[in-house]
Amino acid sequence: MSDVPATPPPASADTARADAARADTARADTARADTVGADRPGADRPGADKTGFDLLLVPPRARTGWRVLPARVAAMCVVELQKLRHDRTELYTRAIQPALWLLIFGETFTRIKVIPTDGIPYLDYLAPGIIAQSTMFIAIFYGIQIIWERDSGVLTKLLVTPTPRAALVTGKAFAAGVKAMIQAVVVVLIAALLGVSMTWNPVRLAGVIVAVLLGSAFFSCLSVTIAGIVLTRDRLMGIGQAITMPLFFASNALYPTTAMPDWLRYISVINPLSYQVDALRGLLLGIPANLPLDFVVLIAAAALGITAASGLLGRLAR
Repeated sequence: MSDVPATPPPASADTARADAARADTARADTARADTVGADRPGADRPGADKTGFDLLLVPPRARTGWRVLPARVAAMCVVELQKLRHDRTELYTRAIQPALWLLIFGETFTRIKVIPTDGIPYLDYLAPGIIAQSTMFIAIFYGIQIIWERDSGVLTKLLVTPTPRAALVTGKAFAAGVKAMIQAVVVVLIAALLGVSMTWNPVRLAGVIVAVLLGSAFFSCLSVTIAGIVLTRDRLMGIGQAITMPLFFASNALYPTTAMPDWLRYISVINPLSYQVDALRGLLLGIPANLPLDFVVLIAAAALGITAASGLLGRLAR
């Protein structure tokens, strides 16, 4: 008896409709993939993957022109500030010294009234100077961190990246400025509690932020420049301690320049800290100040510091 091939049962109408729907869905997905793939970089090259996986093979378009330097500066600044998330002790301990200057030195000299301040209460006169002092004390030892990065191999890895050295230095300098702004907020709050009359004008406060950033940028770059010369932490510590107090006392932070001897007055004229203090007094207290000259000097000092530090940064990695 011969086998008769079984005849397949006729397909139902529901099955036919389901097959047609699946075919329409597949055609729609293919068209959508072709459309999306055509809009992506590299989609027009021969053999390009039209299903969207070409993004895994084609690198993103690099920044060019003027956008490169600001992006690298911002990245370095963010990297530096990320360290504060792991250790905030530095902020707390550094806030003690300016508080003591205001509470002890300021209150004492307010009572004895030996420093001429043109009728301004001495505590009011002192508060901007203490902001500038805390800014300088934070930034002047920033080179120690650069030497530590050199010893741990981090600096060598940074220098072999495409990031310009000026961007590395500028990012670190303005990160020091952000730390200094936190100190400035502490000083302003303490001064307000002590009754110092300061302005709360947003425009003037924005000027205070700019003055703090520029002053910190200069002193941190000065520290990196010294680090590029001396190359060791011990020498940098010694030099930093040797120049901080002369820079502070050779400025108008504690007393007006009219009370200085002539030779010290000449030094205060070339001291960027004097211009930072003058700008902070004019902005916070509203007293007469030569703000255009102050900011021109601070910008020039920061630019000079970044240039010098960038030139000596490679010497640290040798």
